[in-house]
Amino acid sequence: MPSILSQQNTSEISAKSDIAGCDILPDSTGSAVTSLLQTEVDNWDPSAEGSEGISIVFVEQMDQLEQLAKTWGFKTSDIRQLSKHEFFMPGLVDTHIHAPQYSFTGTRVDLTLLQWLTAYTFPTEAKYQDSGFAEEVYTRVVRRTLKNGTTTACYFATIHTDTALLLAEIIDKFGQRAFVGKVCMDVNDSVPQYREITADSVQETERVQPIITPRFGPSCTEDLLNALGDLALAHDLHVQSHISETEEEIKVVENMFPAYQNYTELYDKNKLLNSKTVMAHGCHLSEEELKIFSLRGAAISHCPNSNFSMRSGVLNVQKVLKHNVKLGLGTGGYSASMLDAIRKTMVASNSLQINKVNETGLTIEEAFQLATLGGSQGLDNVIGNFEVGKEFDALLINTKASDSPFDLFSADEFENLADPSDSAITP
Repeated sequence: MPSILSQQNTSEISAKSDIAGCDILPDSTGSAVTSLLQTEVDNWDPSAEGSEGISIVFVEQMDQLEQLAKTWGFKTSDIRQLSKHEFFMPGLVDTHIHAPQYSFTGTRVDLTLLQWLTAYTFPTEAKYQDSGFAEEVYTRVVRRTLKNGTTTACYFATIHTDTALLLAEIIDKFGQRAFVGKVCMDVNDSVPQYREITADSVQETERVQPIITPRFGPSCTEDLLNALGDLALAHDLHVQSHISETEEEIKVVENMFPAYQNYTELYDKNKLLNSKTVMAHGCHLSEEELKIFSLRGAAISHCPNSNFSMRSGVLNVQKVLKHNVKLGLGTGGYSASMLDAIRKTMVASNSLQINKVNETGLTIEEAFQLATLGGSQGLDNVIGNFEVGKEFDALLINTKASDSPFDLFSADEFENLADPSDSAITP
């Protein structure tokens, strides 16, 4: 069995979460499941992994523990050996989540995107000017995502600066790693009370760094996009938005911005597409657009839950990866669980195989990689697996936790847990 020695200062995750029993413990040895750059899951043989502060500084065999203790200045008596039913895995990375929409999660999924925004989302988000309402919802969504194993999240807030800053404060209190974006939108004819003046949107965004967040093409003027691009470039900031989620959305963008060849060029020419950009959905991106994504080093957040529930489309993950585009997973739908995102990723892949779009589907190992390392690669790539030099961002999984969401059988071993094809446990 492999072993890990490390430290992490992160909030505890309840045993009643979507992931059996999750916890974060300092100075522990045990098993690990991680994701490598080649998109494979590796079950390490006996070894020790260590960190100084939050950075992993060594990966060594357990039989060298005493020498490691001398080298790195820790006591072997301080090490806690994990039991055979416990293991570490990288924290889950949610690259796209709308915090304000958590207030109606699991409901209002009867409309397609543009109608859904007008009928439900914009009127709800307008309420977040009320700090009391915002605090209740934002506290719950952060707690829920942590309970579901999300250690890193890329949040959309609303157009309200003060409550966007409140979301950041709540995240900091609970110890989650996150990016928070104040949404920018100066076009909204359907719900005109929920929009900004262009200059105000830019000025307020400067207060809520570090991620620039134009909502999507149809909600922004060219002046706003250009100003936000200048801001991102001047301060070397991350960028997040939506792109090509539905065919109807693409037609709106074509009519609003006829001078641009496609949706991707709209962002690219306004300096919003670079190696720090994460664009959600991308279901209908063309080959030409994917080439631009690859050239700029921009990432896509695959949100299959939302794509299915609003009948937006099915992202061809294998096509995206063949273009060497960075790709992670986002919840962005009616579930705040990244395990649900992994499941829906498999369903989307299977549907493409059934309809003979692809000859083969994704493996569960590849979907796991997208939920961890894949997401990290679009967000500075400092977490996502347990390589030396990475920051130690991990979940300790206790498969025998009380009130676990799955059953563990007497014949199950760690190797079975790490290989879903040979296990009675479904992910």
